[in-house]
Amino acid sequence: MNIGLIAHDSKKALMQNFCIAYKGILGKHELYATGTTGRLIEDVTNLSIHKFLAGHLGGGRQMSAQIECNQIDAVIFLRDPVKQRQNELDYARVYDLCDMHNIPIATNVASAEILVMAIDRGDLDWRNAYK
Repeated sequence: MNIGLIAHDSKKALMQNFCIAYKGILGKHELYATGTTGRLIEDVTNLSIHKFLAGHLGGGRQMSAQIECNQIDAVIFLRDPVKQRQNELDYARVYDLCDMHNIPIATNVASAEILVMAIDRGDLDWRNAYK
């Protein structure tokens, strides 16, 4: 599975902790992340992550392009719904594309845990046939 990882600035430490907790599962898959998030996760987990640009430099658009090409199977996007960002439209595109292409997206730790456990059980293996 190809798993996309995105975290707003206020959620980056939470994403690091999440990836530490689920390193055993995440390490079995290809991970893609926006630049800063990917670097921070690598620093604490030693997981190999394909890094796009930082979000504010176009990383959200790069992730969207991968989703649109059906190259991402699931997205974990720990977002801060309170703070508005200049690149929010890039991230709104991520949500829309996930909905259009039936790609599961988790936007908080509770749904991220459910998604990761489903991936580990093989519940999303249908994505391989879908491609």
